[in-house]
Amino acid sequence: MLDTTIDRIVDLALSEDLDSGDLTTESCVAEDATAVAHAVARVELVVCGARVFQRVFARVDPTVHVTIHQQDGALAAAKSKLWTAKGSARSILMAERTALNLVQRMCGVATMTRSYVDALPKGSKTRITDTRKTTPGLRVLERYAVRAGGGHNHRDNLGSAVLIKDNHIAAAGGVAEAISRARARAPHTSKIECEVDSLEQLDVALQAGADIILLDNMSTPLVKEAIARTRGRAILEASGGITKERIRELGELGVDVISAGALTHSVIASDIGLDFE
Repeated sequence: MLDTTIDRIVDLALSEDLDSGDLTTESCVAEDATAVAHAVARVELVVCGARVFQRVFARVDPTVHVTIHQQDGALAAAKSKLWTAKGSARSILMAERTALNLVQRMCGVATMTRSYVDALPKGSKTRITDTRKTTPGLRVLERYAVRAGGGHNHRDNLGSAVLIKDNHIAAAGGVAEAISRARARAPHTSKIECEVDSLEQLDVALQAGADIILLDNMSTPLVKEAIARTRGRAILEASGGITKERIRELGELGVDVISAGALTHSVIASDIGLDFE
């Protein structure tokens, strides 16, 4: 993640808290007071967001120094010290909530992703990926968190890949027609992915030459049959209603990709506190 990208997100978040100043801090904390504050995990979590934590304090006050104790992607036990901020007490207090809001969510995404990845059968080559069901404005941070948790990213945005979904199929007049039009217009570097919700649509998509086929809300027996019919002619992605409990059985079938919107839209933020010495 580029600092310029992080700063754009951080500045917007900080403006929600600081556009009118910080009445409490300015009233009761001396201007020359200094402090040391530790970000501490209250629960076991996968660490994520060190650079974001640093940038929040830097945007409020470049003289605040942040020390990183745990690298992104590490599994941290409860009560572990993650990062330490040292400098102006006023600046640390002004940045505290924004910094925690962002990294708590990032750690939550990374932790949930790790649990999905760990649910795969040992030796599985199946990829766990996110979707575009991200928090508006925070996609870059959440997708980074998925990677920190051991997962992979789906397409970044609508312009990065061809993914024909049910409404595209309806608007184009059918699976074969949609794939044909996409093949004619898309750059030669783009693969064509098509969503299907039945084995009949799967057969049409295979005949039309789809490179990737998204099996939408298919039961485990249907996914098994889809794999048998495809015989390696296309990458198969299982999506829709994916729970951690289904990860193992889908991985055992050998589906290539499992995409789960829950990694970003249903995550619980990890509990992290900022403790002053």
